[in-house]
Amino acid sequence: MQPRSEPSPLLSLPGAVPAEAPDEGVAAHYGDLFREQRALADGTGFVDLSHRAVITVTGPERLSWLHLLLTQHVSDLPPGQATEALILSAHGHIEHALYLVDDGETTWAHVEPGTQDDLISYLESMKFFYRVEVKDATEEFAVVHLPAGSIIETPEGVAVRETPHGRDLFLPRDRLKSFAAASGPAVGVLALEALRIEARQPRFGLETDHRTIPHELGWLGSAVHLEKGCYRGQETVARVHNLGKPPRRLVFLHLDGSEVRLPGHGAPVRLAADGEEGRQLGFLTTSARHHELGPIALALIKRNVPVDAELIVDATAAAQETVVEP
Repeated sequence: MQPRSEPSPLLSLPGAVPAEAPDEGVAAHYGDLFREQRALADGTGFVDLSHRAVITVTGPERLSWLHLLLTQHVSDLPPGQATEALILSAHGHIEHALYLVDDGETTWAHVEPGTQDDLISYLESMKFFYRVEVKDATEEFAVVHLPAGSIIETPEGVAVRETPHGRDLFLPRDRLKSFAAASGPAVGVLALEALRIEARQPRFGLETDHRTIPHELGWLGSAVHLEKGCYRGQETVARVHNLGKPPRRLVFLHLDGSEVRLPGHGAPVRLAADGEEGRQLGFLTTSARHHELGPIALALIKRNVPVDAELIVDATAAAQETVVEP
């Protein structure tokens, strides 16, 4: 996956430290990670997410067409109502995650950096005779996130996706610097990631691999409509839901705070009793230092791991909390 090549102009702000993959192109932080986390938690500041890809779908049949392709029920999606949806493979594995809103004329979605080409290629292949137009709008629009409780006003004419966690603005890219000047302070993506982990929210490409199904991450509640059919991978969704036995489950981890370095994405998870040479039971997906909770993480582990088992990630002790019931 290739992200947008041009970095954000907000990397020129004082204290900006560039983020690493998969968030390169925007700031990881602006010099004080915990202060930035507290600002978001208090409803102040904004997060530059201009590295994320933006897709638009227009045409009179856009919602009925998307309804056939997505895991979510969107045929009657009211203007301004935010939702999220997945695109699955024929075997039910997650291929894309879309964060959507419709403004009455256009369906807007932001997706992971660098995934838009594959997504658009798939959508174009499914157009047939439907009156829809799919566009990569990443060069024209930048995503900006405002936390829940923010008093920053949405600029006139800007599409907005509002959820209990905050507002995502689809801001014209040439207005990004002026918006930042009027709406500070800027907050880096590491602060947002820490709060995402705290909220147990999965992210495509981090909490997923090539065989992840929605049930493993708790995405059934927010991104999958269980009473709609007729989309690719629906048979797997229904079968696993009825059996109630996804092969893996997402867990929240409290990591040992004495470690200097946090384990990274893909680090093996094992039973603490078996030590570092024990059988791998899963992998760490994302980790962060939280301003109140200390080192935290999400991990994807085998379903049959006892919910009270003490774990280790590499050599770091970890206590688990259930996100997806086994």
